[in-house]
Amino acid sequence: MDIGVRELRDGLSRHLASVREGHTITVTDHGRPVARIVPIGVPTKLEQLVSDGKVTPAVRRKGPRPAPIKTAAAVSDLVDDQRR
Repeated sequence: MDIGVRELRDGLSRHLASVREGHTITVTDHGRPVARIVPIGVPTKLEQLVSDGKVTPAVRRKGPRPAPIKTAAAVSDLVDDQRR
């Protein structure tokens, strides 16, 4: 079921009751999906794939991001130079 932000706000108790019954609600903002409200007892697709053994969770976390590179020119100028 897709509902807009305003409709969710105006009928939050009613929509949460629907989720308790097992329904999933997709929240839209100006017609674009932005969030999904799902019942707690239902595993996500990723959780289901992990339990089925089709996906293996990452063993280690990503490292920190590298430090930004300082340049004398704007990135768009550098790209433009490479295209010549």
